[in-house]
Amino acid sequence: MARVLAGSLAFVVLAGPVAASAQARVDAPPDRPPADGLTEDQLYLEADTVSRDEEKGLTVARGDVRARFQGRTLTADEVTFEASTRLIRARGNVRIINPDRTAQFAQEIVLDQSLSVGAAAGFAVRSEGPIKMAAASAVRRSETVNELNQAIYTPCEVCAKNGDPKNPTWSIQAEQIVQDRSRQVVSYRNAVIRVRGAPVLYIPIFWHPDPQAERRSGFLTPALQTSGRRGLSYEQPYVHVFNPSADLTVSPQINSQVAPFLNAHYRQRFRTGAIDVRGGFTYDRDFDGEGDAFGDPTARSYILASGAFALTPEWKWGFSAERTSDTLLFEKYDIGDVYVARGPFVPDDRRLISQVYATRQTAKSWFSAGAFSIQGLRPEDDDRTFPTVGPFVEGRFEPIADLVGGRLRIRTTGVALTRDNAPGVPAGAPGLDSRRATFEADWRRTSTTAGGLRVALFGHLRGDGYSLSDLDGVAGRSATQGRGIASAGADVSLPLVRRFDNALVVVEPTAQLVASAGAALIRVGRDPSGAPIYLNEDSATVVFDETSLFRLNRFPGYDLTEDGLRMSLAGRASVLWDDGRRANFVLGRSFRSSDSGVFTTTSGLSRKASDWVVAVEAEPLQGVSLFARTRLDGEDLTVRRAEAGANVSLKRGSGYFRYLKEETGPGSGRRENADLGGEIFVSENWGVTAYGNRDIAASAWVIRDLGVVYRDDCTRLDIFYRQEDLQVGRLGSSTSINIRLTLATLGGPLGAR
Repeated sequence: MARVLAGSLAFVVLAGPVAASAQARVDAPPDRPPADGLTEDQLYLEADTVSRDEEKGLTVARGDVRARFQGRTLTADEVTFEASTRLIRARGNVRIINPDRTAQFAQEIVLDQSLSVGAAAGFAVRSEGPIKMAAASAVRRSETVNELNQAIYTPCEVCAKNGDPKNPTWSIQAEQIVQDRSRQVVSYRNAVIRVRGAPVLYIPIFWHPDPQAERRSGFLTPALQTSGRRGLSYEQPYVHVFNPSADLTVSPQINSQVAPFLNAHYRQRFRTGAIDVRGGFTYDRDFDGEGDAFGDPTARSYILASGAFALTPEWKWGFSAERTSDTLLFEKYDIGDVYVARGPFVPDDRRLISQVYATRQTAKSWFSAGAFSIQGLRPEDDDRTFPTVGPFVEGRFEPIADLVGGRLRIRTTGVALTRDNAPGVPAGAPGLDSRRATFEADWRRTSTTAGGLRVALFGHLRGDGYSLSDLDGVAGRSATQGRGIASAGADVSLPLVRRFDNALVVVEPTAQLVASAGAALIRVGRDPSGAPIYLNEDSATVVFDETSLFRLNRFPGYDLTEDGLRMSLAGRASVLWDDGRRANFVLGRSFRSSDSGVFTTTSGLSRKASDWVVAVEAEPLQGVSLFARTRLDGEDLTVRRAEAGANVSLKRGSGYFRYLKEETGPGSGRRENADLGGEIFVSENWGVTAYGNRDIAASAWVIRDLGVVYRDDCTRLDIFYRQEDLQVGRLGSSTSINIRLTLATLGGPLGAR
C-alpha cells in the first residue's frame, strides 16, 4: 500500500502540471507513448515508506526508492524533495540510468526535478562501452557537461574475475576532469597517467575526444622506432576534424639521423562521392641503408590521391594520382599502404599508377572509359618504356534476351598506347605506338537432360583492327593490320551426387571442345636474326591453372590468342560435411591438334598435350583453411609451378602461410618464395608475433620480424625486431626495433598489427 500511496502523492507534491496531466494520459494518450507509459511531464515515485512535512514542505521517501522522469530512472536508499527549492536530494547507493543507457553512481547527490542537473559526492560514471570515470565530488552542469574533481578515467576493467578490486592496466588521474558531450571532448587538469596504479607521466593540461564521439579532433597513437637508416624515429599523428565530412591527419616523423619527414592525409566526403589524398615532404640529402648522407639537399615528396563520384545512378567517374620523387622514398621513411588499388586500373608491386576513368552500368550493359600512366620504382624500370594508355574504352551489353534459346552478349574495346622508347631498340629511337579496336559477339545456350547431363553450346566471333606507328624504332614507319577470329564449341558436365551418413559427395567430370580459326599474329618488326617480332602489350604473363583451364582464350589480353582444335578435360570432386568442414579437388588437362608456337615453353600450353593442373582446397577444422595448386609437366610430371597456403584463426592465435614456385622464362631461372606470419598467445595476455618473407631461389631472407605482444581489454603493446635484407641501389639491409602502443578510446580500436 505504501508504494501505491507514494506514487499518488508524488503527482500532487512534485509539480502542479503533473497532476493535471494524469487524466490527460488516460483520456487522450499521445500518438507514440514512451516505453514506461509516462508522458513528458509525468513523474513516477515508489518507496517502502513516504512521509510528508507540510510545515517545512518536505517529502521524504525511504527504503528501495525508485523514481522515473523523462526516460531517466533514479534509485537510492532515501530521497527528499524540497517544495520551496524544488531540489531532489538522494542518499545511499544512488544510481541514475539515462535514456542513452549511460549511468551515474554516487553516495549522495543533489538534483533538479528533471534529474539532469546537480552535484554529487562519491561519484562515478559508466558510459556506453568500457568507459569508467570516478570522482570524490562532481557537478553536473547540464545534460551534456559533467565536472569531476579529484577524479580518475579508465576504459579498463577495475574488478578481477572473482569480483575483487584491481588496478586498471592504465588510467588517467586528474585534479579535474570535464566531460563535455556537446563538444565531444574530455579535458584534464593536472593529469597523471598511471600504469597498474604506478604514475609514469605528468601532464598539466590534456584532452582527448569523448569516447562516445564518432569524429573528433585529437592526437592518435604515436609510433616509435629505432633503425640503422633513420636512427631513433618518433611519429605523432594528429587528426583535425573540419566538419562531419572532412578531416586532416598530420603526422610529423622526427628522426635522429636524418631530417624530419612530414606526412599528411586529407579526406572529404561529398554528397556524390569522396576524395582521399595522402602526401609527404622533406628537404634533405639522400642517405643509404646505414643512414650515411650523400649528394646535395633537395626536396623529396610523394602523393597518393584518389577520388570517386557518382554523376547519376548509372554514371560514375574517378581518378588517382600516384607519384614520388625518389624510387626508394617509401622504404626509407617506412611509409605503408602504398601499392593498393585506388581505381579500376591496379598497379604491380613497386609501381605507381595515375588514372582517370568513367563508368556507366545498368542491368544489361556496362561502359567504361579511362586513361593511365605508370611510374616504375624497380631497379630495372625505365619509365620511357612504359606506355601512356589512353583512351581505354570498353562496352558490354545484351541486345537480345533470347536468341535461338540462348543469350547473346556484345563486347567492344578500344585502346591506344604511346611510349617514348621501348626495350630492345637503340637508345633514343622512338618506341612502338599502337591503337586497337575490337568487336566481339558471344552466344551461349545451356540445357540439362533428364539424366542430369549439362550441355552448354557456344559461339564466339571477334574482329581486331590495329594501327601501328614507329615500327622497328623508325619514326614515321607505320602499318595497319586486321584479323577475324571465329570459335565454336561445347561444355559438357555430369554432376554425380551421393549422400553418406554425415557428408554430401559431388563428383563432376567436365569436358570442353573448341574449334577456332583466324587467330593471326600482329607483326611489329624483326629481331637481329631476321625472325619476326609480334605485338604483345597485354599478354606477357600466362598463368595456366584450374581457373583458366576452360577459358576460351588462355591469354589474359587481346594481342595474342589461341586457334586450332582443342579439348580440355577435368574431374572435380567436393565433400561437404554436416559440421561445416569441406574439401574440393580438381584435376585437369588440355589437348591440341598440333603444337602451338604462340605460347612460351614455360606456359605449359605449347605442346599438343598440356601440363597437368591440380588444385585442392579444404577446411578440415573450424578456423583452419588450406589450399594448394600445382602444374605438373605433361611428360615426366616435374613440378613446373606450385602454390600453397594456409590460414589459421584459433582462440590462442592466428597466422598464415604462402608458398610460390614457378619458372619465369628461358634463361631467367625460377622464382620461389615463402611468406608467413602470425601470433600465438602463450597466456591470456602475453604472446609472440613473427613474420618472414624468404626468397628461396636466392637462399636469402627478404624481411624478418620477431616480437612480443601484450594485450588486455583496454591495451595492446607490440614490440618487434625487424631485419630487412632488401638491397636496392644504395639502400642496403637494415635492422630496426618498433614499438606500437594502442590504448582503447585513445587513437583507435584494439587489433592485430
